[in-house]
Amino acid sequence: HGGGGPGDGALCAGERLADYLPVPRIRREGDRFRWDYDFPRSIGKVKTAFGNVGLLVRAYAFLLAYGESGLTAVTERAVLNANYLARRMGELLPRPFSPLVKHEFLLSGAPLKARGVRTLDLAKRLLDEGVHAPTVYFPALVEEALMVEPPETESKRELDLFFEAFRRSMEDRPENLH
Repeated sequence: HGGGGPGDGALCAGERLADYLPVPRIRREGDRFRWDYDFPRSIGKVKTAFGNVGLLVRAYAFLLAYGESGLTAVTERAVLNANYLARRMGELLPRPFSPLVKHEFLLSGAPLKARGVRTLDLAKRLLDEGVHAPTVYFPALVEEALMVEPPETESKRELDLFFEAFRRSMEDRPENLH
């Protein structure tokens, strides 16, 4: 939802990865459940056995609040928002991949290096503008990567405000960005 994480862990895995999933796992025996640690090829315990419970509760509440038709609508909105913003922001920085995107897109801040500006400088400047900064330096295969994931619930007005903050930040003097 545009928050940059936190992730919760594996939701499902193919059969060939099952041996490596974390433990403990819950095993049903008749009408009872028990912890099962007997997976010798497992990667072992992850920080907590059940991931980030608060995140799971919020995600579940989100699913219940929107329902099937609402989830379809917010999914369509996420794709629309990402493509709208990708097109606008692509006028300012290169987009290394396909013109059509799903819910997020990548930009390369490499051209800014000629002015002595790095992606991290731009992200910090966006925070000064009062907007959530994109994920920076991921994926590593894109030089000075910015991954932008506009929230599916944002209006066009909010997307335009974000774009203007981004544009202003890019046009600011390099010494103001450090």
